[in-house]
Amino acid sequence: MQDNSWKIRDIVIPNKVVIAPMAGISNPAFRVICKEFNAGLIYTEMVSDKALYYDNEKTVGMTDVEEQEHPLTMQIFGHDINTMVYAAKFLDEKTDCDIIDINMGCPVTKIVKSFAGSALMKDVDHAINMTKEVVQSVKKPVTVKMRIGWDLDNITCIELAKGLEAVGVQALAVHGRTKKQMYEGKADWSYIKKVKDVVSIPVIGNGDIRSGEDAKRMLEETGCDAVMVGRGVLGDPWLIKDIVHYLDTNEHMPPVTLEEKFNMARLHASRLCTLKGEYVGIREMRGHAAWYVKGLPKSHQLKDKLTKIETYQDMEDILSVYEKEYQAWLLEK
Repeated sequence: MQDNSWKIRDIVIPNKVVIAPMAGISNPAFRVICKEFNAGLIYTEMVSDKALYYDNEKTVGMTDVEEQEHPLTMQIFGHDINTMVYAAKFLDEKTDCDIIDINMGCPVTKIVKSFAGSALMKDVDHAINMTKEVVQSVKKPVTVKMRIGWDLDNITCIELAKGLEAVGVQALAVHGRTKKQMYEGKADWSYIKKVKDVVSIPVIGNGDIRSGEDAKRMLEETGCDAVMVGRGVLGDPWLIKDIVHYLDTNEHMPPVTLEEKFNMARLHASRLCTLKGEYVGIREMRGHAAWYVKGLPKSHQLKDKLTKIETYQDMEDILSVYEKEYQAWLLEK
């Protein structure tokens, strides 16, 4: 088996599959599942610098790290240098994360209005100066996740990448879309290659990775050091293991059974309930449950029921009934 490990400074990443930060999703319950499915590196959901600065209890709670999550990147977002330095020092000194990441990619209006996320790609000088101050204030390696630019007339990723490397950033994740594209259209991987060509630090390619073939093609076409998978793993953590396996062997893992899908949904729900209490946990699970059943026969009716669950038992009852119906359907075939 080939060695697909790589490093961010002195942090060894065992393989080339990285899980993207996803707001409202990348909590410890989800992250541990990704790790169990062989993710090389996982990111937390983005954490607000100002919320850490003002000691917001909920936000501070978001910085908890489980033992089995390493290596783990914790992501912060913001615009003001003082509060970003405070937040970075907090992650450096008071959390168990291995790497600190600055979000320069989030296209959501609420974040962009505060001049954070992908808004920083419009102000390259400030983005570089802010990052320089962060890097100088912490011991842990600092990375940046970015898009290719604000829009097609303002592609700033190459200039930004060079400036970030010069101030000590240890790796870059590049999503091949602009802010204006949001999550629509097709990711342009050519800019990932252009960034890789102008820096010597590791580059993680991001955008439209939904199979082992996609991952292999991105690595070959762009020369990037690793691939980042986001929405593709929702309800399908098996994709992580499959990509890792495919990059090793050029072969896919066996198809996932209904029993495996439903048991994983049960485990995910149970962990969310443990993490957040049943009331909040099961409501967060509604979306995940719908992702786990995607593509199954009569999945529309099933999803409809799962989006209304109030308790863990509600979900269990719905899944159990469907399992029996599914077996009967198989026998009819």
